[in-house]
Amino acid sequence: MNRRNLLKSLSLLPLAGAAAITVNPNEATAQKKKKSQWTPKKQVIRKSNSGGNTNPTVTATKGPPASVLSGCIRSGHLLFVSGIGGWYPERRAEPGDIKVQIKSILDTLKEVLEGAGSSMGNALRVHMTVVEPNTNIALLNEAYRGYFPDPPPVRSYTGTSADLMGRDGVLVQLDCIAYVD
Repeated sequence: MNRRNLLKSLSLLPLAGAAAITVNPNEATAQKKKKSQWTPKKQVIRKSNSGGNTNPTVTATKGPPASVLSGCIRSGHLLFVSGIGGWYPERRAEPGDIKVQIKSILDTLKEVLEGAGSSMGNALRVHMTVVEPNTNIALLNEAYRGYFPDPPPVRSYTGTSADLMGRDGVLVQLDCIAYVD
């Protein structure tokens, strides 16, 4: 018997009076295999928060442009909502100020969460990218207040400049993680 097989066949020695425990190598391998094969289950709830692909540089060869993102994905009891921009020209003619844009975002977020069987009360985390936060965060907070019941979700933001938002006129973008029963 080679050394490897000999070691596999040995049982653990009793420690401090405990009974010997035998390890079945086939069982251990099966358990290890099960763990390594796990992958998260995900279900697309909404294709895109903008209603389609808003990136003009991405085009499909046939038909409409292919979506480059999912608007909302469910995995287990969690919903992951991708970035919702404050202004989409196909929805509203003028971009408006930060208050108009955050209200538009939060109305869309409410629609997405409720469509997935959740609610604003189940929002766990909100992250925003805000243009010129030193100028806009106070106005944003005015409009944001009251959309989430107590306790509100945890929130963070990243400041940026207008030219980095991907499209002229967008002042804020928001993404969210929420719970669903």
